[in-house]
Amino acid sequence: MGYADPSCFGGPPGRTPHLDRLATEGIRFTNFLVSQAVCSASRASLLTGCYANRVSVLGALDHRSTQGLHPEEDTIADVLKRVGYVCGAVGKWHLGHRPPCLPLQQGFDEFFGLPYSNDMWPVDYDGSPIEPNRPRPKDGRPHRPYYPPLWLMEGNEPVKEVRTLADQDQLTTLYTERAVQFIERHRDQRFFLYLAHSMVHVPLGVSEKFRGRSGRGLFDDVMMEVDWSVGQVLAALERFGLRERTIVVFTSDNGPWLNYGNHAGRADPFREGKGTAWEGGCRVPCIVWGPGRIPAGRVCDRLTTTLDILPTFATLAGAPLPQRRIDGVDLSALWRGDLNAEPRTEFWYYYGRTLCAVRWRDWKLMLPHESRTYEGFEPGGDGFPGRIGTRTVPMALYDLRTDPGERRDVQADYPDIVQKLWALIEAARSDLGDETRTGPGVRPPAQMIEPAARR
Repeated sequence: MGYADPSCFGGPPGRTPHLDRLATEGIRFTNFLVSQAVCSASRASLLTGCYANRVSVLGALDHRSTQGLHPEEDTIADVLKRVGYVCGAVGKWHLGHRPPCLPLQQGFDEFFGLPYSNDMWPVDYDGSPIEPNRPRPKDGRPHRPYYPPLWLMEGNEPVKEVRTLADQDQLTTLYTERAVQFIERHRDQRFFLYLAHSMVHVPLGVSEKFRGRSGRGLFDDVMMEVDWSVGQVLAALERFGLRERTIVVFTSDNGPWLNYGNHAGRADPFREGKGTAWEGGCRVPCIVWGPGRIPAGRVCDRLTTTLDILPTFATLAGAPLPQRRIDGVDLSALWRGDLNAEPRTEFWYYYGRTLCAVRWRDWKLMLPHESRTYEGFEPGGDGFPGRIGTRTVPMALYDLRTDPGERRDVQADYPDIVQKLWALIEAARSDLGDETRTGPGVRPPAQMIEPAARR
């Protein structure tokens, strides 16, 4: 979901009334970043408060992956369980599809959802099945590799195969129903619910109650259904008397996958999208809501990130921080309405093990690196990917206050800023490394256990 997809962040009016309500009754964060603009890496940072390469979760893990998030890493669930919370995960996991990397081994008491991404399945873009060892098409159509069957899981066990596009249509409803059930069952306890929708990731799926409802195409229909899900969660909180005892955070794992054209979102006014270190890939919508605790109607432009959610939750819950080093900072002052607070001034943009850029406040120094680009390449549509390219990004300094689209290199005008940001580059490289070099601050991943080995 791109920065500009919710209506309250610039999307079409009326697309997301429940998110708009969250923003009206809470704080909308307009300078909120993910650690890396790709699924698994971003989720690892969200749940651990660490840069993704610190915990060695890179890229997008699939069925071939032999590694995942190490169980010795503390997740938000681990932190909150220590002070009496019951913790549930619903939806997309994508941090390792076998023990010891599944949610029940990462602090969660319950899990219902997919082990990885909803496009990692043996179905082609047109909905037709893909057989093993299928030859690469010769007619110019995009090639999809073969994946094994994709299963919904209950805890550690597969329970229902996602076999067709019609099955994808039901995911948002299934996740929402399970989330509401979790809230109802644990309404008398302190709880943490991690609801990670598969949508709006391709292949897009939407139930009959929302198909065609937007009048603007399938992507808008799917956005409306995700927004409906938010409304169902809020209604459950109100129905069970939890409205003033709960904090809700809404955000996305990365910007839009732009080569999917009309099946992708928007990141306006930012540049590029998913898989890049440009703001369009890393800056995402974020809303924090909590009547009686979070002031209403505020907009915060302070630099904030998904790394910061774990330490903020820990502060608000009175929980100790992990003993292992994390990279997040406590945002509770901002969440309570002190918008003059500045808990974070610096950020390192990694993609994989490559250091792509650094931030200090609104100054961003882009480093030379190879990056995908969507600019100048034709997007696809109706679920089919278009072409993307790669190019060498040159070194450049951007002032994001006046140039959010990162178009004007001003390094010649601000040599003192460049020098300050180089100090951050050296700090990042000495800690986490750069490109193929691994820094001393990187911790190893877990080796997943093959099913035969478990038996």
